[in-house]
Amino acid sequence: MFFSVARLRLFIATSFVAPSFVQAHLNSLFTSSVSYCAPPESLLIQQFDVAYIQHNSSVSFNVSAASVLPNVNVTANLLVNVYGMRPLNMTIDLCSLLGGILCPLPTYNFTGADSITLPSSIDVQSFIPSIAYIIPDLEAFAQLTLTEVGTGKVRACVQSTLSNGWSARQKGAEWATGVIALLALFSAIGYSYMNPEALAAVRLLDVMYLFQTIAASGLLGLNYSSVYRAYASNFSWALGLFSMASSSSIQDSINNMRRLTGGNVDNSDAGQAAISLLLASAASLPSVDIKSFLSGTYDIPVANSAISNANIYVGGNVETVTQESSNILEAGIPIYVNVLGIETENAFMTVFLIVFILAAILLAVLGLGYLALLAFSRTSRGQQTAEDAKARYPAFARAWALRTALICVLPVFIFTFYQWTLKDSWLSIFLSVILLLGLLAGILPPVFYVVRSILPTRWSGEEDSSQSHALAPLIASLRTERYYYIIPLLLAIFVKALVIAFGQAHGMAQAIVILVVEFLLLGVTIVLKPHRTRGADVLAVFLAIVRTVCTGLSIAFSESLALKPIPRVAIGIIMAVIFSITVIVMFLNVLWHLGLRRVLRLIPWRRHRGTSTGATVLDIRHILYAGRAAPSSMVISAFPPTVLISDIAFGGHTNSTITYNTNRICLQYTAGQLANSLLEGGTPII
Repeated sequence: MFFSVARLRLFIATSFVAPSFVQAHLNSLFTSSVSYCAPPESLLIQQFDVAYIQHNSSVSFNVSAASVLPNVNVTANLLVNVYGMRPLNMTIDLCSLLGGILCPLPTYNFTGADSITLPSSIDVQSFIPSIAYIIPDLEAFAQLTLTEVGTGKVRACVQSTLSNGWSARQKGAEWATGVIALLALFSAIGYSYMNPEALAAVRLLDVMYLFQTIAASGLLGLNYSSVYRAYASNFSWALGLFSMASSSSIQDSINNMRRLTGGNVDNSDAGQAAISLLLASAASLPSVDIKSFLSGTYDIPVANSAISNANIYVGGNVETVTQESSNILEAGIPIYVNVLGIETENAFMTVFLIVFILAAILLAVLGLGYLALLAFSRTSRGQQTAEDAKARYPAFARAWALRTALICVLPVFIFTFYQWTLKDSWLSIFLSVILLLGLLAGILPPVFYVVRSILPTRWSGEEDSSQSHALAPLIASLRTERYYYIIPLLLAIFVKALVIAFGQAHGMAQAIVILVVEFLLLGVTIVLKPHRTRGADVLAVFLAIVRTVCTGLSIAFSESLALKPIPRVAIGIIMAVIFSITVIVMFLNVLWHLGLRRVLRLIPWRRHRGTSTGATVLDIRHILYAGRAAPSSMVISAFPPTVLISDIAFGGHTNSTITYNTNRICLQYTAGQLANSLLEGGTPII
């Protein structure tokens, strides 16, 4: 029965151990939203807040409702659904309650708020296992159906989702991932200026693509568990989707633009029309306090102000949600963006505005940086240094423009293509085409320059250093003979965007196609070993495996498989755990490139271990940083191979060599290779 939910305990403890995922609170269940499951006829609800607190077995409520049809006798059916199971399903004869005052239904406005302790005869605890109070993003709802006696006609159907306050979606998690991205950004800015081929700048792209992958994994047309959809929404900012109120200035501006350019902004359905017709009747009804009504001490007022009662009901946000309603959200992008407070048709324009703001910030920062160089060059101290910096600055700026474009590729492709399927505002479609063409114009020429080395000889040519530095976002981590590896990478992104945008009605097909793409990319990465270091190859394979495994697991969310709710929740938590571990790995990697390795080398016992064998990396670094020319050869014996290999795995251009001799194995590296590695603080194994 319902106690099988306890199988999720281990997953929950593992997944949400981080403080940012949870917060202390009393064990309670409360209504988080309310809607009509049938067009209302006799019962109107403006507010329905009910909470059950476990420790004192009490119920708190704040209710505002109205019964508008006279002479109606009804029975009430109360149904509680938790993960597809029904621990409570009972029918109540209202005529047998409270001395028959509910038969027929009195036509009053019922309003009131209070907290009452349940009598011992009402054993709610027997229906609620303890796991229900702690499992995040509880999938449960309560449904109250009023059926007319004699005719069997449904007079009212109200459904309320239940929550326990725990959720995988946390502001702390969003801020934590944002801080990781900022650390990667600052590391990339600093190291890419000193050394355009620094791996720190490459890791920024890896971090952002990981975050975008997690966010995009929630965009497929699948029946996700609530816990995984909430988890994936923590990374929505990486796609340019920030949580906001639906009435925010940004969303209002987008709605106004769409309204003026052919967009369908104002939606209504028959259920909402029925509510509007009944509001006038409800406004003139007498008002009764619920607490006094239940206690039998109420006094019915002779007349009520229609204006005051109208104020109670106007502005209510209770929606009618039936199979025939026009406001039912489809799985995939519509649900994902609406949870964030963004209308489905506004998704692209939201991303467009974020990209526009990002481009403006980039131009402003690059412009201010160049002005700072000009000012510095006018000082006596900075003339020579500033001249060198000014010579490198154009390539640095072009590299960052390309890097920013690469970060924007996945969200722009997804929501541009999806906008074309909506056929909404013509201006939105026009702007989507302009943005797409602009992004392609910024990416395709650099890609051509990179891969032309594999084209026929007449297309290849010498590249100057500035051109090479400007292309660093594409090639910094790759071996020269593997530059073409960027082609399958970009193709994978393009195919994923196409599948996500155009395949919303076919969730399982989306997951299978993306799984094939990720599996092929994993195979290409393993076979080609395209990166300059073994550690970088290991990291790329690890990330590809994570994407492949999680995409494979997401197939279980397909509606056609009809997987039961509890296994779906377990799979969602497993995916969240895998992605969370990957985020932690990337965070440590960012710290490593940011300078953690230098700190570790200052630890006394590590420094002692290195100096006990003779020449050390610190000695060589001192020689190189001091500006003295490297000798024609240096011999380092009895030095840990993995440390040395990770230190000198960069290509250089000098003829001086360093010989590493251990166990009669002689490996030669150029001094330029070692210098390039040490200029960025030593290249980590990963």
